Amino acid sequence: MSVLQEKRHESKIEFVNTARLLYAEVINFLSRLSARYSRLIAGEIAKLAIEVISEAEKANSIFPNDAVRYELRERHLLESKAALDALDVQLTYCYMILIENPQGAFVSVQTGKPLKSEIAKKKLDNMAQKCGNLLNTEGVLLTGQLKMIEEKKREMS
Repeated sequence: MSVLQEKRHESKIEFVNTARLLYAEVINFLSRLSARYSRLIAGEIAKLAIEVISEAEKANSIFPNDAVRYELRERHLLESKAALDALDVQLTYCYMILIENPQGAFVSVQTGKPLKSEIAKKKLDNMAQKCGNLLNTEGVLLTGQLKMIEEKKREMS
């Protein structure tokens, strides 16, 4: 049976779910770049997206029931947050580069030819909006997790 929407609350692992969505969105975007750009920028951006989800998964796999485990979980959350911040910067640089020459950024799946400038700009803006929203949400969720750990560590002291 479903829970009524007004009775729902944020899941404790929502930071993992959002990291997964962010990873999928980034990879989806990178896989659509033309070979010209994907060779230059896709690899490093993909590594950062992988690091965000990997560190979030590691943090989530640790059940914090003592000081050492809280510390370890916190470390993975901090690594995920650092990778998220770096990913945000790299995606911003990517956007800045691609917006200068949008018609050279994407190729049509059907024809294999570059997309027209106005279509490429829309595609790029949609990517920026989706990724930006997910980056912001993930940042808030990770910060919330880190605050919870700080509170628990204070209680244990």
